[in-house]
Amino acid sequence: MEYGVLPSEEPNEQTDEPTAAAVRGSNEDRRQRRAAAIERLLAEFAPSENDDLLAQMIVTICRLAADGADRGDLKILNTALKELRYALKVFAPFADVPKVTIFGSARTPEGHPQYEEARKFAELIQAQGWMVITGAGDGIMRAGHHGASRQKSFGVAISLPFEQLTNNIILDDPKLVNFKYFFTRKLMFIKEAEAIVLFPGGFGTQDEGFEVLTLVQTAKTAPIPIVMCDAPGGSYWHHWSDYVRKELLGNKMIDPTDLGLFRICDRAEDVVDELVRFYRRYHSMRYVEDKLVLRMNSPLSPETLSQLNAGFADILTAGTIEQSHGPVGGENGLYSDKARLVFAFDRRSTGRLRLLIDAINGAP
Repeated sequence: MEYGVLPSEEPNEQTDEPTAAAVRGSNEDRRQRRAAAIERLLAEFAPSENDDLLAQMIVTICRLAADGADRGDLKILNTALKELRYALKVFAPFADVPKVTIFGSARTPEGHPQYEEARKFAELIQAQGWMVITGAGDGIMRAGHHGASRQKSFGVAISLPFEQLTNNIILDDPKLVNFKYFFTRKLMFIKEAEAIVLFPGGFGTQDEGFEVLTLVQTAKTAPIPIVMCDAPGGSYWHHWSDYVRKELLGNKMIDPTDLGLFRICDRAEDVVDELVRFYRRYHSMRYVEDKLVLRMNSPLSPETLSQLNAGFADILTAGTIEQSHGPVGGENGLYSDKARLVFAFDRRSTGRLRLLIDAINGAP
């Protein structure tokens, strides 16, 4: 029943049962009283320009109570909300700073070639104005903080019964967030990052890598650079790529263009070049009604726009790729200095979309 409202228990005089009209009237009355109570609560204790969303959250709580939600389920929801609330607060002051999430094994010792390559990458990317996010443990995670420095690092830690201890670089830093649940932690890894870099690791690294690939492939998150890096001469990611090509692509479980969603490197310098190149002209994207809007740091020439329309007509559901020199309706004026490409994307050709972004970045 809508809003979790129970039907009125007032009997009908003739049938001793509530009529449908009486139930609807009672429900509507309760909804109105609830809405008024929520409005008063928010006005006094949580004034916000987003009071509509806060009100919806409170209604969800009311529905949980009406559903008779199990105490264990409520504990999960309560903990998840508290973890995410605090993590969002920690990241908020750095919203305009680009960040890269680094994944890799907690068991890679300092001095190992993979550790040193991760440390070098973090050092080089922070020199480009980026900050790094890692799981705050030892191994590759510590290497990320080692190279970027404590000041340019976030730690997104998980409570485990073994192995996962916060490294001594990020320990007690205000940018360290501790999580109970993997799903809330993984949300922050991806939500806050403009790029993902994976070094060799175990099940956790594989899980995180495949998850971000899935999110980009299914258009549940915007395209971002996903780079697998090994030490020079390493074979870890090349063996992984062989498996993906032979089993996933070979059995037609992915499309050939999906292989373009990631890059494999074995030098930190090449990873940095990949990240910087991805944002050379491309800035960000969002959907406005049925159109995809790609924001760009500089406009394209008419010749390049014509070439894109000729080369990427297959990913459009209608019309052509059009260029706008400012925000389109529905963007609320965001990034008014950015040019735009606006088109009806089919929302499934994500490998081709990545190629379009590469073409935009490579254009003169």
